[in-house]
This record gives sequence, structure tokens and C-alpha cells, in this order.
Amino acid sequence: MTNLNQLIIKFDYEQNFKDDDFYVSNSNKHVFKFLNEWPMWEKNFLNINGDKFSGKTHLVKMFIKKFKGIKLDANYLNEENLETVKSHQNIILENLGKKIDENLFYSLLNIVDLDNKFIIVTSEIPIVDINFSLIDLKSRSKNFLLQKIHKPDDDLMFALILKNLSDRQISIDKKLIDFIIKRIDRSYGNIFDFIYKVDELSLKKKKPIDFKIIKEILGD
Repeated sequence: MTNLNQLIIKFDYEQNFKDDDFYVSNSNKHVFKFLNEWPMWEKNFLNINGDKFSGKTHLVKMFIKKFKGIKLDANYLNEENLETVKSHQNIILENLGKKIDENLFYSLLNIVDLDNKFIIVTSEIPIVDINFSLIDLKSRSKNFLLQKIHKPDDDLMFALILKNLSDRQISIDKKLIDFIIKRIDRSYGNIFDFIYKVDELSLKKKKPIDFKIIKEILGD
């Protein structure tokens, strides 16, 4: 298994990034690299898509910290937001789904286009697969560059489990993590659900995490 330290790549190209880290593996390194190439993109419209807990929010927060910009939630987009974005070069719209006000979203994209701004939209599924009712919006969605965060590979799963358990002051043998990786469903949601259950059970039993506890959580 790759050393954990090799998975922590810091956005330290500028001084104000020295405290942020991101676990880079084959699952996400293409997105990480692409964001860091701003503004040398082919288009001004980018969609980062991936499962819940896959790191989309972490990535865009680091992007804003390095390149500046404004972050909005697609579920609460309003007219005031459209005025606010005019003073920013980079706009981040998170959590895009069917609940969004399509007319406001289309107006936002027009502002980005006319003022030569950049927009990054995050979503669980690719924006081109969202069935918008507004024909013009459906057409505009096809102009987005697409960057997908893939299912976690072994290295990323190892790093996420070790780091999150360590943050909870839970020590665990690395052999146990390898055991977990071979048996847990490969999704970010399952990983964080598993971590929550480990935390809960360790507090209840008040004993170190061992194979018996891991098997109990996994249902073996």
C-alpha cells in the first residue's frame, strides 16, 4: 500500500495554501490537475461530477482560496446572487440538481458568457445527464467541460479511512485497513458510513478496534 504521506499533495504553489491538503490518487488526480491549470481552459464552463463525499466541495474550496471567487448553492440561487457574481471572475455553483430554478441558472450562465467569467458547477451526475425542462438550458449544458471524480481506488480508500479515524483519536492497525478495503463496497458514502459506525462502536465498547469489531460492522 502506498505510504499515506505520498497521497497528501498540498496546494502550496502559493503561501496561502500551505494548510490545505487533498488526497490525490488515480480516482481524482485529473480533476486536481485540471483545476490547477486555470485559466488555461478550453472553455469557461466546467462541471465537476462525482458521488456524495467524493471531495467536490474540498476541491472548489481550495480553488477559491487560490484563485479567488464566489461560491453559491444551486438549491438557493436567487436574483440577488446574479447581482453579486458580477464583481467576481470565478463563480462556483454547488449541488446542482433538478431543484434549481432553471431560468435563474440560465441567466447566470449568460452573465458568465457575456462577461467572460468562469463557472464551476458541481453535481453528483454529469450536467449533460440532468433533464432540464428549459430547452435553451439543456443546449447550454452541452457546452460544459466535464471532469468526473471516479470511485475511490485502494490508495484513496486507505488514506480516507486512516485519516478520518485518526481525526477521531481512533488508532487502527494498517493490516485492518487492508482487510476493510477488500470487503467494503467501493463508494465514498459507504466509506464514511463505515467510519461513523467504527467511531460509534469504539465509544460504546471502550476498547481498541480489532478484527472482531471490524467484522461486526461489516456484517461478516
